[in-house]
Amino acid sequence: MISVGINGYGTIGKRVADAVRAQPDMEVAGVAKTRPNFEAQSAVEKGFDLYAAIEDRKPRFAEAGIDLAGDVEELVAQSDIVVDACPSGIGADNAEMYREYDTPALLQGGEDSDVVDGSFNARSNYDTVEGADLVRVVSCNTTGLSRLVAPLQESYGIEKVRTTLVRRGGDPAQSGRGPINDILPNPVSLPSHHGPDVNTIFPELDIDTLGLKVPATLMHMHSVNVTLESEPTAEEVRSLLDDQRRTFVIPEWLGLDGAGAIKELAQDAGRPRADIWENCIWGESISMEGSDLYLFQAIHQESDVVPENVDAIRAVLGEASREESMATTDEAMGLDAPLARRE
Repeated sequence: MISVGINGYGTIGKRVADAVRAQPDMEVAGVAKTRPNFEAQSAVEKGFDLYAAIEDRKPRFAEAGIDLAGDVEELVAQSDIVVDACPSGIGADNAEMYREYDTPALLQGGEDSDVVDGSFNARSNYDTVEGADLVRVVSCNTTGLSRLVAPLQESYGIEKVRTTLVRRGGDPAQSGRGPINDILPNPVSLPSHHGPDVNTIFPELDIDTLGLKVPATLMHMHSVNVTLESEPTAEEVRSLLDDQRRTFVIPEWLGLDGAGAIKELAQDAGRPRADIWENCIWGESISMEGSDLYLFQAIHQESDVVPENVDAIRAVLGEASREESMATTDEAMGLDAPLARRE
């Protein structure tokens, strides 16, 4: 069994811990938190060993009546690999600790790409990270774009990608984020950082991205235009994307008119935390004008990177091929069952 430590048990960390526990070849060595809160209590109630990420704060856990298994360094030392799900910037600070204990680690997309040995997306570059010490699982938006680009590139070739990203203001629990009543270019300077981030997965891809930030918490929305090197029909593109793992082409009859309806579907389908691990692509939006493809897709920022972290564990350790890992991950998480039956 692969022993996986989780450093950070917040939005991403708690989801990765549950996904790792579900895998037939993995176990959670423990999780680390900086302070006692409801998530720390939840981790203990789920049977995860809890470690203190900051030694000076250990007394706070005792005051809250939460038992600790030790310090984060002990967790790192006993793990085969660590998933660092700390807030942006903290993962880079932790890199020295992972190297000191000779424990490979996965950082998240908020870290700079120059901190790590390579960036990762399961569908796109699974075989490039084996044996690496530090690997970055790219952000939710980059994950969504990479999943879309990979099959299009392989099947039709790509001349240019242009994407406008309408981004949620914050996650549901981020009460301090905004805007409250505004629409912000984010960033104002062009292009946004998302295109260069996709280039960490596809170095030769010609891609421009624009970003907007809106007062919503549910999901991101992408308006995508891809100039292909050939001219498939819209039906052929739809069939290609429908056949991919981790893309859900939404049939028109479902009546999903926005992100809120998608979240409601996930909740009714019994998804944990109403998570949506797939790209959600509106089938009726898939259209071709000559060699130009257009479509809309929604990306759940809290969860689409979770299966990618699981696959990155096997990829770094050389434990399975891409196809084997993605199939195992999807089956264990329930991702192989689509949100709704296909047309």
